[in-house]
Amino acid sequence: MQSQRRLELINATLESVALHGLQNSTIITISKLAGMSSGIISHYFGGKQGLIEATIKHLLEQLKQALLEGTRDKNLTATERLFKIVEANFTQLQRTASVYQTWLCFWAQAMHDPALARLQHINSARLYSNLRYSFAHLLPKEQATIAAKQTAAMIDGFWLRSALSVEPTEAFSQAEHLCKCFIENLLQQHGDN
Repeated sequence: MQSQRRLELINATLESVALHGLQNSTIITISKLAGMSSGIISHYFGGKQGLIEATIKHLLEQLKQALLEGTRDKNLTATERLFKIVEANFTQLQRTASVYQTWLCFWAQAMHDPALARLQHINSARLYSNLRYSFAHLLPKEQATIAAKQTAAMIDGFWLRSALSVEPTEAFSQAEHLCKCFIENLLQQHGDN
């Protein structure tokens, strides 16, 4: 029951951020959306900040699980694994308005909040590490490092542009495709050298 209530509050936080933004989401707006008393947030999370951090950790966990699910097959080639990393960043969950609006608010707030900045660092490091691992099977060490950094920037950049676009659904699909094309072109260039 406790884990179910925590999840309901996290989902209500996502909804509140989508409706009101991070700054205007309060314990009251969140608890109303969850259909619970505002005191329950303090009980489970210690307050709004704890709930926001728990919500971001939840999104990070969903991202991690999508990647683990996509890369479960040990027979994947390194290129297929790279594509699965891209796909994990563009799952249906990541394309949901409440989720991408929360990510946008999170990124903006992470510049001013050390706890959120730490979570952003974990997210960035995880993406880079996964990309670097796969590229290392295809390219020399130095080139693999550069390719991982470039691809991480492409994923984040295309994701951000999609989230801010007028038609996010279409933009996310195009972004996923463009990231995969970027990887293919990058590997092709290195294969030609």
